Amino acid sequence: MYPFKPMSPVRFVDPRFSLAAAIGWAVFAIAALSALLAATLAADIAERRGRADTERLLSQFATQIHHALGMNLDTRRSILQATAAQIVASSDRGNDALRRHLEAVSVQFPEFAWLGVTDDRGRVVAATGGTQQGEDVSEQLWFKQGLVRPFFGDVSTALLVESKRPPVTDQPPHFLDAAVPLTQISGTTVGVVGAHLSWAWIMQLQANLLHALDSHRDLSLLLAGADGTVLVGPSHWLGRKLDRSSETTEDGTYLVSRRAASLGGAWGVPWTIVVRQRADSALALARRTQRGVFLVVMLAGLLAAGSAVLVTRRLTRRLSTLAEDAQAVRRGEQPTLAQPSGSDEVSRIGTTLAELVGHLQEEKQALMTLNSDLDSRVAERTARIERMAEESRHAAVTRERLRLARELHDTLAHSLMALLTQIRVIRKLRHHFDAAELDVELGRAEEVAASGLSEARSAIVQMRHNGVRDVGLGAALKELLSRFGERTGVAFKFRADPVLAGLADERAETVVRMVEEALHNVENHAQAKTVSVVLRRAEGPAVGDPSLGMNTGDRVLVEIFDDGVGFDPSFSRPGHYGLRGIEEQAALIKANLVLHSQPGQGTRITLEFDL
Repeated sequence: MYPFKPMSPVRFVDPRFSLAAAIGWAVFAIAALSALLAATLAADIAERRGRADTERLLSQFATQIHHALGMNLDTRRSILQATAAQIVASSDRGNDALRRHLEAVSVQFPEFAWLGVTDDRGRVVAATGGTQQGEDVSEQLWFKQGLVRPFFGDVSTALLVESKRPPVTDQPPHFLDAAVPLTQISGTTVGVVGAHLSWAWIMQLQANLLHALDSHRDLSLLLAGADGTVLVGPSHWLGRKLDRSSETTEDGTYLVSRRAASLGGAWGVPWTIVVRQRADSALALARRTQRGVFLVVMLAGLLAAGSAVLVTRRLTRRLSTLAEDAQAVRRGEQPTLAQPSGSDEVSRIGTTLAELVGHLQEEKQALMTLNSDLDSRVAERTARIERMAEESRHAAVTRERLRLARELHDTLAHSLMALLTQIRVIRKLRHHFDAAELDVELGRAEEVAASGLSEARSAIVQMRHNGVRDVGLGAALKELLSRFGERTGVAFKFRADPVLAGLADERAETVVRMVEEALHNVENHAQAKTVSVVLRRAEGPAVGDPSLGMNTGDRVLVEIFDDGVGFDPSFSRPGHYGLRGIEEQAALIKANLVLHSQPGQGTRITLEFDL
């Protein structure tokens, strides 16, 4: 048997280092998923049962509130009918006697905010407040209905000041209209007893009823009129319509029971009563059930996972020892594996690994020999590459020298040739010139010499500054404009896209030479005050010659424009080759070149090429 080597506590529970830990974590994951599934199923069953019980209870509450409100309204109708019967039976029907009678009823039942008696033509003969004696109420709905039968109207507002308590808001109070006919023994209706039931009484009544239902439940009540407008309820519901039952649940926040029926007997008001309870309160038991089931199953899973780790750890001792020996071989602490005894999977794995280690040792020796051979070949190739790099640097220096020679030939050589021609003309024809003409010719020669000297200095400055490949297109253009401004005093503006400013290939060098030639033309001919150069990405379709095959992808746009005197591009100017040179260089890099200029309106040169 192999000696068992203890494992550190961290590795003991890390599935990357322990098969037992991996098995334990797998068991724990299965238990956690099972706990979650069981808790979800239990919560779903408990929630459905709790929802059904709560909705059934809310339906009972709505019925109780409906009966209680209806009973109270029916009682107030009976009070009005009793008042009407007393008035009919009274021998004194004078206005003062009627008013005292109404005031006595109002004192006994303060929920009547207004009481009044009218004749059969709608003229108020006595009243406690609000609508006064002598007023015509024949067009009021309560009067018309009260002539025929007892009547309860829907909620309305009236400009009535309650005499017994001041108004609490600036809004007119709400009332519930009520009326009963004044009918004599003969059956003749001689008037109407009308009343306004105080809305504060209605509010207090429904609050008391709601509180009496179940003080342990978070209940709320919505009371809607005949047209569905919410009259009682939370502030954000007041004035809204009960169009759909789903709205009252507020996206599942509440459980709801709804009852629509007439309150106050056969002639009552058709109101809708909605009793609600918050879903989180009603379904709290389901939530607790879910947590309980989850905790129980999770604890069982943890116990099972711990047991699985311990059992697996004992069963995999030989495998752990084999793994330790394999690591020792990898670290070089022992040359090969000791083959475990037995015929089980661990023994077969150990035998196979021992054979593999032997083959690997042989291959290691072969690789060392091969590496030695490769090292010598790499050294030889490195020396050859260094020679080729030196030759490449020499070729680059030669190309740079040739370029400088061309630059000097195009500048200094031309100027010296022109100066030599001027001197020869002066020497041969000096006898034919008078003093003034000789001074003019000498002045021209001096100008040619000064121009050649300036161009030579410019070429030398350009050689001393970094090339485009070293600093990028943006920096080279900015440096070129700075030298132009210092030399001419002309103001300049420069704007460059940060990405395009890093271009540093052969095309970038050509662009710099083209811009330099354009600035040379501005200096000699434009008489400009400001020069602008823009380097940016082109937008929209390509401009210029379509034969160049510009694509619709990323394109570079270089714009040079000045506010000088301008010129007519169609007018030929013999001896001026600056623009022709720019066109030839644009063709070399397959770029579109567009020239816009008019006399007195400056000049704009646009260069566009593929990125």
